[in-house]
Amino acid sequence: MGNGRNKTGLFAWSEPQLAPNDLSLEPSPLEPSIVQEIVETTSRSAGYAALIGTFAAGAFLVHLLTANRYGYFRDELYYAACGQHLAWGYVDHAPLIAVICWFARRLLGDSLYALRLFPALSAAAKVLLAAWMVNEFGGRRFAHLLAAVVVLFCPIYLTMDSFLSMNSFEPLFWMGCVAVAIRIANGGSRRLWLLFGAIAGIGILNKHSTLFFGLAFVLALLITSGTRYLRNPWIWLGALIAFLIFLPNLLWEIAHQFPTIEVLHNAARFKNAPVSWYGFVAEQALLVHPLAFPVVLAGLWFFFTSKEGRAYRFLGWTYVLVLVQMLILKGRIYYVAPIYPVLFAGGAVWIENLIERRNWEWARQAIVIPLAVGGIVAAPLALPILPVGAAAAYSNFWDIHKVRVENYDSGRLPQFFADMFGWPHQVKVVASVYRGLPAEDRAHCSILAANYGEAGAIDYFGPSYGLPRAISPHNNYYLWGSGDSADDVVIAVGMDLHKLGLLFGDVQKAATIEDPDAVPDENNLPVYICRNPRIPLSQAWPWLKFFG
Repeated sequence: MGNGRNKTGLFAWSEPQLAPNDLSLEPSPLEPSIVQEIVETTSRSAGYAALIGTFAAGAFLVHLLTANRYGYFRDELYYAACGQHLAWGYVDHAPLIAVICWFARRLLGDSLYALRLFPALSAAAKVLLAAWMVNEFGGRRFAHLLAAVVVLFCPIYLTMDSFLSMNSFEPLFWMGCVAVAIRIANGGSRRLWLLFGAIAGIGILNKHSTLFFGLAFVLALLITSGTRYLRNPWIWLGALIAFLIFLPNLLWEIAHQFPTIEVLHNAARFKNAPVSWYGFVAEQALLVHPLAFPVVLAGLWFFFTSKEGRAYRFLGWTYVLVLVQMLILKGRIYYVAPIYPVLFAGGAVWIENLIERRNWEWARQAIVIPLAVGGIVAAPLALPILPVGAAAAYSNFWDIHKVRVENYDSGRLPQFFADMFGWPHQVKVVASVYRGLPAEDRAHCSILAANYGEAGAIDYFGPSYGLPRAISPHNNYYLWGSGDSADDVVIAVGMDLHKLGLLFGDVQKAATIEDPDAVPDENNLPVYICRNPRIPLSQAWPWLKFFG
């Protein structure tokens, strides 16, 4: 069911219809009223486009201008290493992010700006997608403005788009699918399900949680009037396209005994902080901003109760079912984040309609101004804007450490800030230990790192110091192996001393890496020189393995 409007693009108008008796071989001028309507509608469309373009450009610039503020994020260094080992799968993530990182480095180099250009573009794309959905729902100027403000200042998107991560792109794939479904609901060709399938398939290659979105979407169609779409062959052809795109990654998982499931299991046991169902739902308001959460609730009201949102009710159910899945599976609180733009769009349209019905013109500024001010207040908690000391004090003032998604202390800074510190300094200390070895030892030396962050830093910054590539038993580094088993000297970074004592007859502490701004696990980090191996590392490798 559509909303009865013709579409020619993001902004469209209703075209005049000719009655059969009006057909003539002679051209006739348009009536003045029709000309005036076209001019006015074109002017409004240009104004909407300028408005949304301004917000999208603002989102892009905010992230680009803060890209070099702190340092490289732990996962960025790991993705760069994965980009040097392109494959159809990785232990702890889907393959697309490695390709993006590989492409960014070859296109633009190794700077922070190079790595973070595509996340900045993703921030702009979120604004554009929200605007598309507002337009498809029949929204006008205020709805576009409200949705743009909410998306721009959404704390979880500010955080996700501030560094290279799968999470930055995930909302684009989910909302790309949603935008196609909305177009179909508004009368678009059923063949668009093929596009839906292609977007969904690539989305799975970006992050496997897209599978949960797909399951929720199908179940939502089953329990609403959307069942009519399931009777159309095009939607199943779209599903086949999604499966074929995902298939190489699935085959990789099968060949490696589904390591991603092992990672998730270990994360649930050792890393993820336990959160009650009530706490999980309550913290959704913090992710999108407490002042913006009423827009989310308005979006649910739009889909479930309003006449205008009846044709899109399956989208409201999709959100509910995604949320339920994450509650049952004890997912992290931000796993629901990719779906919020559609609720922002629906909520903005419902609020605009309410204001116009009640003639509450005063409400426009009363809604937008607090949202913008609240977003500005929250921005330093999500973006590397402030100097480090001020950021620590500001985070402490707002007690941001209470928002826990992982079961460890991040130090004086929030975890996503703390993980941007210490990596170049780590490599510099390791390089000084390496250069201090006799030449014959350096010729047969491996660098063993406890986790992928430390190993990724060595591989990213180490070549400028002449360091060999790192080895690590953590996640995909484990699959890349233990290196040259003939090496009888090992520089171990952050490894457990007891384990090293079982592997080597001679273990000497050579340095301590200190950085108070880094996460505690990366501060006061020991560096050991290990000699006289009791057994080759290649034999001990399965014993050292950790996926998590």
